[in-house]
Amino acid sequence: MADLHRLNAAEGWLGLGDWQSADGELEEITPEMRANQDVLEVRWQVHAVAKRWEACVQIATTLTELAPDRPSGWIHRSFALHEIKRTQEALDNLLSVVARFPKDPTMHYNLACYECQLGRLPEAKRWLAAAFELGDPKRTKLMALDDEDLRPLWDQIDAV
Repeated sequence: MADLHRLNAAEGWLGLGDWQSADGELEEITPEMRANQDVLEVRWQVHAVAKRWEACVQIATTLTELAPDRPSGWIHRSFALHEIKRTQEALDNLLSVVARFPKDPTMHYNLACYECQLGRLPEAKRWLAAAFELGDPKRTKLMALDDEDLRPLWDQIDAV
């Protein structure tokens, strides 16, 4: 029960923008619970806020191994890889599993971002169109028009 309390506290600290306190709460979780998928998700978020991308890659890789049917681990891994300028690897990571998660709009959206950053605009437009179809089109469009990774497509987003 104490571990669940610590996890909830860590999430609360993150919600307040205090990743250091969140990290402190996670450090108090018992060693046997540190590999719990929910704990790893929050640990990834803490490291992402702190921009510790190499650690994020490691945490997300562990998530993909422990829970290969959970899309977030794959998405987190690719996001961190992209942040450390390993965009082709980020793309390949998601391409290897996207068929397992055909209805995940975030995965499709991120594939659009990586294709766009690699200069493959037709592919990026196809992934973005899928993200619009799978998710909330208005919300996705607003997000896309504010996403620097998709800047090369900004003038074409209405046509997607």
